Amino acid sequence: MVDYERFCRFLEQSCGIVLGPGKMYLVSSRLAPLLREQGLSGLGELVQRLESGRSRALRVAVVDAMTTNETLWFRDGHPFELLKEEVLERLSGPRAGPVRIWSAACSTGQEPYSISMAVQECNEKSPGRLPAGVEIIATDISPSVLKQAREGIYEELELRRGLSPERRQRFFRDLGDGRMQVREDIRRRVTFRELNLLQSYVGLGRLDVVFLRNVLIYFSHENKSDILRRVAQALRPPGYLFLGGSEPMASYSDAFEMVRCRRGVVYRLKEGAGGGINARGR
Repeated sequence: MVDYERFCRFLEQSCGIVLGPGKMYLVSSRLAPLLREQGLSGLGELVQRLESGRSRALRVAVVDAMTTNETLWFRDGHPFELLKEEVLERLSGPRAGPVRIWSAACSTGQEPYSISMAVQECNEKSPGRLPAGVEIIATDISPSVLKQAREGIYEELELRRGLSPERRQRFFRDLGDGRMQVREDIRRRVTFRELNLLQSYVGLGRLDVVFLRNVLIYFSHENKSDILRRVAQALRPPGYLFLGGSEPMASYSDAFEMVRCRRGVVYRLKEGAGGGINARGR
């Protein structure tokens, strides 16, 4: 139990993920392949290696193994319809630069590519609405999932999860081996970067929309508040924030107001709440 508690402290300090006392089975199952690969006798020896700080590659591999990469296309549906029909409409018209959207904890790319497809559908329905275009920045802490995301290549099972046959036909090209790749013009709109949500957001630049969906549930109360504070500082008015359906805002930040739309709920930055992009992680 002591080794497990030490590992939990390492994980929270490294990437913010909080594990409760009943998650020992999860740690064992996810780390078993890594322990065999590294020739380690168990969790205690792994923790000793991690605490020594001598191997950055091992730290990255452990965080990679423990990060939940559950994702699917157009997850929950309504946020993407809300983006198309409400948010992009409010951000349309002449502007100095493109609308900038951040997909945080993007995993293997389904969310940012879904956003890009939604933008494409918006452009086709209302040509000229977004004259300066849209730029999507997608980030994740895991180098391995980012590699797949950049390639935009998916197996049949992955393609079935949330993707309609119509969108599959329109936005993918068949590679002829049971896999399909996201069309180049959809991929071109997205830039992938490695980012730990506990670190600085300065490199992202100013943002108009943030998708931070189904992410905050893994963090402590303190880290949730800190992340939302820095998201608010990165947004330029009237910035919009999408959260997961089970992630309440009220107890973690007062920088946003809830906007109820026909398609669902989005959070909008309150006037005067943004503090500039110079906010840094602790």
